[in-house]
Amino acid sequence: MTDSNMTDKIVVFTTAGSTEEARRIADALVERRQAACVNIIKGVESIYRWKGKTEESQEWMLLVKTTAVAFDDVCKTIRELHSYELPECIGVSVAQGSPEYLKWIDESVG
Repeated sequence: MTDSNMTDKIVVFTTAGSTEEARRIADALVERRQAACVNIIKGVESIYRWKGKTEESQEWMLLVKTTAVAFDDVCKTIRELHSYELPECIGVSVAQGSPEYLKWIDESVG
């Protein structure tokens, strides 16, 4: 890319219902080279609308460091391993990052 402020890297957000589920998804994404790194944040309280009702649950947030090209495969793996009927899979573009870190993502995904 010619613009140093643009990258093809993304962070994918998803949640899981247990530590075991979060680790299973994270391990698969890294082992399959769909993600360079997955951070698991425990103790996330979620309030959301589902099937016409307001729901609350304790969840684990996963932050998946990957590339835009890998997004579809990341979402496919999340759906494959997830217990939820409709798991979250939202990709957010990374506008900037240290060149060394962005290179490491490139080398780790693929």
